[in-house]
Amino acid sequence: MDQIIKDSLTKSMSYQAYRELMGQMVENQSTTGNDKSEDMVEYTKLNEQRMKRWDKTLKVSDNTKKDLANIDTKQTWLVLAESWCGDAAHVIPVFNKLAELNENINLKLVLRDDNDALMNQFLTNGGKSIPKLIIIDDATNKVISSFGPRPAEATKLVVDYKAKHGEITPEIKEELQQWYNKDKGQSVMSDLMSLLAVSV
Repeated sequence: MDQIIKDSLTKSMSYQAYRELMGQMVENQSTTGNDKSEDMVEYTKLNEQRMKRWDKTLKVSDNTKKDLANIDTKQTWLVLAESWCGDAAHVIPVFNKLAELNENINLKLVLRDDNDALMNQFLTNGGKSIPKLIIIDDATNKVISSFGPRPAEATKLVVDYKAKHGEITPEIKEELQQWYNKDKGQSVMSDLMSLLAVSV
């Protein structure tokens, strides 16, 4: 596991580089990942707009800032993502906003389909769900915790819908987008801060 993480970190990029990559994908009418279908290209285009909006509008509450200030050990937040992933477009800008507020946090991103060995260590119910945040203690190179793909409330929304309808449909995807827009990143922040408080 240590070696897998080290290997992935050597391939990782900053948030800025990831955003630039997304911009290039949109420009070239392409997408990251193995599936280059029209749908995925379209999702990447949508997600570029979503991330641009969140980068400008996300607000961090004073309570979250206080909790964040308690992180006094150097850690790397390594995120598995792809440009087509709707959840990633809403969640990763929140990770970035938090990482910017504490110099002990180093946010890095890797593409899921290029990092299969890492993804297989952090499956969600057996699936390669993203975004997946892996929190690593820089001093020991040990995984402190992991988070994702969604905050608890959004996960419940999807699980309940699937239990009722038997599958994920465009309707629930739309409902989930609206939930993220209304929530404005606050659930990601509070879930992540609770997780860190328990792990530290």
